[in-house]
Amino acid sequence: MNAPELVLVLRYRKAVTYGLHVLLGALETHQTSTRYEVRFGASPEATAAHIRAASATARRVLVLWSFYSPDAEALSRELARIREMADAPNVVHVAGGVHATAEPVQTLDAGWDVAAVGEGETTLLRLVDAVGDPAGIPGLAYRNANGAVVRTGRPERRPLDEFRGVSLRWDRFNALEITRGCVFSCRFCQTPFMFSARFRHRSVANVRWHVDAMRQRGLRDVRFITPTALSYGAAGDEANLAAVEELLASCKEGIGPDGRVFFGSFPSEIRPEHVSREALRLVKRYCANNNIIVGAQSGSDRVLDAAKRGHGVEEVKRAVRLGVDEGFRINVDMIFGMPGERRSDVDDSLRLARELADLGARIHAHTFMPLPGTPWRDAPPGDVAPETISEVDRLSRRGALYGHWQKQRDHATRLAAAAEAYPRPGRSRTILPLADG
Repeated sequence: MNAPELVLVLRYRKAVTYGLHVLLGALETHQTSTRYEVRFGASPEATAAHIRAASATARRVLVLWSFYSPDAEALSRELARIREMADAPNVVHVAGGVHATAEPVQTLDAGWDVAAVGEGETTLLRLVDAVGDPAGIPGLAYRNANGAVVRTGRPERRPLDEFRGVSLRWDRFNALEITRGCVFSCRFCQTPFMFSARFRHRSVANVRWHVDAMRQRGLRDVRFITPTALSYGAAGDEANLAAVEELLASCKEGIGPDGRVFFGSFPSEIRPEHVSREALRLVKRYCANNNIIVGAQSGSDRVLDAAKRGHGVEEVKRAVRLGVDEGFRINVDMIFGMPGERRSDVDDSLRLARELADLGARIHAHTFMPLPGTPWRDAPPGDVAPETISEVDRLSRRGALYGHWQKQRDHATRLAAAAEAYPRPGRSRTILPLADG
């Protein structure tokens, strides 16, 4: 058998597999004349071993990385370590995901050879067709022989139905992405600025195809990835319960009596203004989850307005009361240290957290991180005052609060330093609420 011309080595970290699975799903149905192989590097050592073996025989080795902004610094160190263990002129390290999309130059300077900008399916397929040569392929940034950054523009955005959301060939499954993009454009969120501020939905028929394939392989749990679960099927900011019911009914039928459907729980959430008795009863009728995630983010209407959340505090309270009344355990996302937050805003958030906890909700606490690609990219890192930490700790001790908010404080500091090192004069879209207004 002829040796492969191209070997794709996936730096396969269990914490971030979804993006790679989607790429594999697109690849397995793609017709190409390139002879290629796919190998999974589950550790730095395994990745280096694959690179050494492949670089000896293949024309080119593409090492594919996918990561979020908080992980970028640590993975840059890991990349350097892998290069020390295995490297060759025909090895190209390609970074993809939201961080590479938002900060391609920063990504190249951190050690990657190529940054994939935007949605990766069509970009990868063209790279495979070109045996890994990035020249002229939309959706990439790299340096030419003179060291100048070459940007090839964003790739075409395609309907979700055109690509599989899982990989049958390589037997890689995950929660299924049913919506890409988001019309709400919250100023702290990367999703609408990577995928555009509009919804693209996977059709019910296409979702059902995935569910049937899962059942045939003995999988029994169906979960979804979406920025706002009850927006499924919608074009604008209103929930589309008819579309949601069609989706859930089809999935429940497809996964069978021994299967389970989860909706509005991890890894998705529900906007508070979308919560209604009818919506909750839809979830109860078709789904197995007894918990729901509601995105509140702040207990201050002033901060919510500044963040362009599109709802107020009263909608959050109403959503939690309705959810508890319908028998759900409600998890409420809240972010501390938002840009321009006053002490009174923090007090409002803590007051809301206590009130919701008394109703039976759990608070999922976050620290604000100035994420690349967002309007608040250049904002200061989240600052959580000692008295706020004390109150958060009290809620945590009573089992009413959880989350990685402390680790996110460190991430926030590093992200702010990176933004300062790569200034964007005249391009910042940061709009902060007045601290003393």
